[in-house]
Amino acid sequence: MVTRVLRALKRGRGGWIVTPNVDILRKVARDAALRAQLSAADLVVADGAPLVWAARLAGRALPARVPGSDLIWSLSRGLASQGGNVFVLGGTPADSEQEDGAHRAAARLAEECPGLQIAGAHCPPFGFDRNRTQLRDVCARVIEAEPQMVYVGIGFPRQEHLIASLRRSLPATWFLGCGAAVNFVAGDVQRARPAMQKAGLEWLDRLAREPRRLARRYLREDAPFAAALLARSLHYRLTRRPAHRA
Repeated sequence: MVTRVLRALKRGRGGWIVTPNVDILRKVARDAALRAQLSAADLVVADGAPLVWAARLAGRALPARVPGSDLIWSLSRGLASQGGNVFVLGGTPADSEQEDGAHRAAARLAEECPGLQIAGAHCPPFGFDRNRTQLRDVCARVIEAEPQMVYVGIGFPRQEHLIASLRRSLPATWFLGCGAAVNFVAGDVQRARPAMQKAGLEWLDRLAREPRRLARRYLREDAPFAAALLARSLHYRLTRRPAHRA
């Protein structure tokens, strides 16, 4: 994937990477407009173990789970090897002790990926996309920087709406909607241990850290959807008939 992005950049072609998880898939399944919007993405990778399991049950195995929080690093390293640049958008606001999360994430990426250039970093205020003036200012800031890659971590589907808007003005730029990945890179949110990530249990670690915010989403909404998805995938595999040969 990284190689494909780098080759496209050399040809002056931009693109959009979408990393759906169970929560995103659930929302897309019930929203035709959102589904149509995401269909314009150039690359789609599964950021959720249940999606990988469902594909296997259906007999259409995916190579692996590709979380946006991993992809932000692999893309940055790839860009660094060619002296490329990124714009980081999102993160937590600044406080009296430290600068905002976008700038801290950008600084860490630059430090750990030698050769990577930072085209810009910005942490817009919460709800900026509902204010025309603020939205226009944020878009202008990104467009003026003319970055090769933009990491947009403001949550689904707001980040996807923003990306769809920015692409019209930046056709040679690649975009990654990365959710909490900016917070992970900045160090404001800790990721699960590698063993839990590998086992597909990263959601459980996040639930334990933020039960009030995530309990409803993970347990009442996403879990039943994931179970139904797995069941449908197994049913598909068991009932599909091989094509008859002429």
